Amino acid sequence: MTLDQILHDHAFTRGLGDAQLATLTLMASEVTFEENDVVLVDGERSRNFFLVLAGSVSVELRTATYAVEVQALGPGQVFGWSALLDDHDTLFQVRAREHTTALRLDGADLKAACHRDTLLGTEILGRALAVVAGRVRATEIRFAEMCGVRV
Repeated sequence: MTLDQILHDHAFTRGLGDAQLATLTLMASEVTFEENDVVLVDGERSRNFFLVLAGSVSVELRTATYAVEVQALGPGQVFGWSALLDDHDTLFQVRAREHTTALRLDGADLKAACHRDTLLGTEILGRALAVVAGRVRATEIRFAEMCGVRV
């Protein structure tokens, strides 16, 4: 399967126009992670946006002594949304739960493409905002569980 076919079928990019998908294809590369590989380190500058194709990753809140899984992400989901923001560090650690394949989009290239093509920008940022809202909700649910509140 080609990168443009993968992007055409991925839940995050499904419904984008052919020209928009072609733009994303130019900046996409396939990457793999092995179980327990740390993909994003919290507190570091986020540089890439990832679309999960196979396998799964864990979005975690990490302290010096432990990490708490906030959300598990699988095929069709994305992470690394902070790469779309200027001067913003990664808020969560992301770790592969198993052998995982993803498409990596360079955050700077993606931001530049969104500025050049405002329709693409509106679509990507709207979809990314939905991801952020989902991450906030997952964090709220996990926090409530830790406090003994039934969700």
